[in-house]
Amino acid sequence: MYYFTEKYINPFTDYGFKKLFGEEPNKDLLLDFLNELLREEQGEIVSLNYIKNEQLGDTSLDRKAIFDLYCENERGEKFIVELQKTKQNFFKDRTVYYSTFPIREQTQQGIWNYQLNAIYTIAILDFVFDEDKQEPQKYRYDVKLTDIETCKVFYDKLTFIYLEMPKFTKTLEELETRFDKWLYILRNLTKIDEIPDALQESIFQKLFAVAEIAQFNPEQVRSYEDSLKYYRDLQNSIDTARDEGREEGREEGIALAKEQVAIAGLQNGLSNELLIELTGLTPAQIDQLRATLKPS
Repeated sequence: MYYFTEKYINPFTDYGFKKLFGEEPNKDLLLDFLNELLREEQGEIVSLNYIKNEQLGDTSLDRKAIFDLYCENERGEKFIVELQKTKQNFFKDRTVYYSTFPIREQTQQGIWNYQLNAIYTIAILDFVFDEDKQEPQKYRYDVKLTDIETCKVFYDKLTFIYLEMPKFTKTLEELETRFDKWLYILRNLTKIDEIPDALQESIFQKLFAVAEIAQFNPEQVRSYEDSLKYYRDLQNSIDTARDEGREEGREEGIALAKEQVAIAGLQNGLSNELLIELTGLTPAQIDQLRATLKPS
């Protein structure tokens, strides 16, 4: 049995994220987070329903998409919530591609005027885009289709929000809004031992209760162990590749990092399709790495 030094789960693991936001009894946590994130955008969200997160193409030959979380509110507006632990080639392209699934599923048979419900894609990132490193204070990016000349929103039903969590460095004393508190908890949950006075609100008290590892049953502990091991293996592979890349040169280092991430994923049972998305490697390269891991 794994010995946990932290009191609360790591929300950047797959299990931790879905434990907090993806289970029906804890749906009020996701509802509160989205309301704080989007209140100025669209007012109060009254209710949420989870939707099946695996989205299939129109034919068996089309690529599919598996969202971390997928839900809709009482107005039929769709919300894709993605947690991304590591840098991924073309991640922005991936979020745009994901948004096409809730667009297409609104198609109606017969005469239809093409009216669509709004779609929000929210990406919680455990990294910073290279192009954003020169803006260390800006951790939230709200993206819509806009007119280049006037900078006015041209179409307001398609929204992408990216939260670069490493840039959020506010201390407890600097928290100004409830949304600040949400980001602080996500950023620092594994470092918290006693709930600070600033976070003594009922919704956060529930979050801490849900996140407390000591309350998990044996099956939940095993699932979290597996998810945590993958997260740490992935981080270790990236850190190792980054260090080796400094010595071997940038391009070689990037190639090595991709291979290290793919190997960690293979060892944790990830599919070829997901590893191709994560690393940008070709199917042949993934197959070759898989072959090297097979016992002789």
